[in-house]
Amino acid sequence: MSVLPALWKTLVAILGAVLLGVLVPVTAAQALPAQPLPAAQALPAQTPAAAPGLHIADGRLVEGDGSDFIMRGVNHAHTWYPGQTQSLADIKSFGANTVRVVLSDGHRWTRNGPAEVAGIVDDCKANRLICVLEVHDTTGYGEDAAAGTLDHAADYWISLKDVLAGEEDYVIVNIGNEPWGNTNPAGWTAPTIAAVQKLRAAGFAHTIMVDAPNWGQDWQGVMRANAQAVYDADTTGNLLFSIHMYSVYSTAQAVTDYLNAFVDAGLPLVIGEFGGPADQYGDPDEDTMMAAAERLGLGYLAWSWSGNTDPILDLAVNFDPSRLSSWGERIFHGADGIAETSREATVFGDSTPGDTQAPTAPGTPTTSAVTATSAVLSWPAATDDVAVTGYDVVRVAGSTETAVASSTTTGVTVNGLTADTAYSFAVYARDAAGNRSARSAVVAFTTDKSGPTPGVRCSVGYRVAGEWPGGFQAEIIVRNTGTAALNGWNLGFAFADGQTVSTMWGGTPTQTGSAVSVAPAAYTASIPVNGTATLGFIGTKGSGNTAPKAFTLNGSACATA
Repeated sequence: MSVLPALWKTLVAILGAVLLGVLVPVTAAQALPAQPLPAAQALPAQTPAAAPGLHIADGRLVEGDGSDFIMRGVNHAHTWYPGQTQSLADIKSFGANTVRVVLSDGHRWTRNGPAEVAGIVDDCKANRLICVLEVHDTTGYGEDAAAGTLDHAADYWISLKDVLAGEEDYVIVNIGNEPWGNTNPAGWTAPTIAAVQKLRAAGFAHTIMVDAPNWGQDWQGVMRANAQAVYDADTTGNLLFSIHMYSVYSTAQAVTDYLNAFVDAGLPLVIGEFGGPADQYGDPDEDTMMAAAERLGLGYLAWSWSGNTDPILDLAVNFDPSRLSSWGERIFHGADGIAETSREATVFGDSTPGDTQAPTAPGTPTTSAVTATSAVLSWPAATDDVAVTGYDVVRVAGSTETAVASSTTTGVTVNGLTADTAYSFAVYARDAAGNRSARSAVVAFTTDKSGPTPGVRCSVGYRVAGEWPGGFQAEIIVRNTGTAALNGWNLGFAFADGQTVSTMWGGTPTQTGSAVSVAPAAYTASIPVNGTATLGFIGTKGSGNTAPKAFTLNGSACATA
C-alpha cells in the first residue's frame, strides 16, 4: 500500500490511522455545552423562494425540484492518489449517492487545477454521484503551522468559478477541511463567515459546506453555539454545517445530543466524516451515528475509501473493491448502511426507466477451502437485461432463510461457522432497479471437525505496537510456511493476563475467557505459500500485558517468529 505524505502523518491521532484530525480524549465529549441552539424560528427571512440546484429549505438539504437529498457516501483521498481514477465507479457500485473528494489549493500539497477538477466533476456525474469538493490544506489551522487559511481556500474556489458555474445541481463546495485546531477554537467563527461571504460576493450560488473547529469534532461547542450567526451571515441561506465524528463521540448521548441540537434549531447538518474503529481515546459509536442519521434524515460520509497509511480506516484495502475491510462491510452492508438506506439524487433521473425484469438466478454455488469455521463459496454469474449489481448469500434451514453476506463479485468467504456442522447456502442476484432474482440451487456441506488440518505449517509473529493505561494495540503476522496455499483459516491463541480484544481489523475474533479464535476477513482469507496475512487489534489490559506464547492455525501448532 502507498504511504501518505509525511506532513499528513504528523496529524495522526488514531493509533497510526491516517485521519487528518487530532482527536481529543473521549472525556472531552462531556465538555460539549449543554445550552441548545437558538430556536428554529430564528431562520433568516431572506432565503430565496426558488434556488438553483442543491439548496437549503426549511433546515434541510434539498434538490432543485424540492426533493430531500440525504447523503449516503464516503470520502476519497484524490489529491494524494490522483491515479486512482476507478475509485468513484467502485464507490458507486456499492450504492453510494455521494462522494466527498479531497483536493488541495496548493498551500500544502500539489494544487488540483481547473482541468483536473472539471474531470472529477464529470466523473461524479458519469457515476451518478453528488460531488462534495473540499480543500484539505486548512486542516488544523491555528494549531498546525503547516495549515492554510480559509481565505486562501476561498481564493482557490474563486479560481475555479468557471469550472463550477452551472454545476449547482451536482456539486457542493466544502470550503476547507477541519479549518481550526484545538488552539483558541473561538477564532473559527469570523474567518468562516468571511470565507462564505467572499464566495457569495464572487457569485457562487452553490450550497456551501463548512466544517467545525477542534479538528472537525467541535468538542468545545464553538460551531454549535455560533451556527445561527454563521448561517444568518449567508445572504442565500444555502449553508450546510458539517461535523466530524470520531472518538469524541463514543457514547450514544454525545452523538444524539449534537445531532438533535441542529435538527431542533432547524439548521442543516451532515456528518461529513466519521470512523468506527476504536483508538486510544475511545471507541466511536458508529452504530448510533448511522441509526440517528437515518432517523433524523441527515447525511453521512464515512472516512475513507482507501489509502490510509494504517489501513484501519480503509473501507476497501489497497483500493480493491473486492477486498472490503470489516469497516467497509459495516458501512456498505451493515444496519443503516449505504446499501440499505442510500437513494440516488433525482437530478440523474430514473437510472433504469421501466426496468421490472429481474436477473436470472445465479448458478449453483460450490464450496472450497472448507475449515472448521469458514468456507469459500463461488457461483456462476447471473444475467440481466440492464446489469447485475450484486449478490446476496443466504443460509437455508428448511423454509427459513438468514442473510449472511453480500458481494459485488461471484464469490464470498463465509466466516463464523461452527465445527462439524451441516450448512446449506444459496444466492440471489439483484440489479440497479432493486429487482431480485429467483434463488439459486442450494449447496450443502459440513464444516471440518476441530483439530489440526493435515499439511498446514505456519509461523506467527506478535508485537505490541503501543500501550496506554488500560489498553494497547497489537499486530499479528501469520505466515504460511507449508507447501499449499491456504484458502480460509482459523487462528487460535490465549492471553495470559486477562487481556481482551476490543476491535480487530483483518479478521473476526471470538473470545471465550482467555482463548481467542480468529476467522479471516475476506481480504486475508487466502495466504499463498510463504505469504502472510496481517491482523491488528485494539485490546484492553490490566497491569500485565504478556504476549501469547503459542498459536495454532486450523488446529496445527505454529512456530513463533
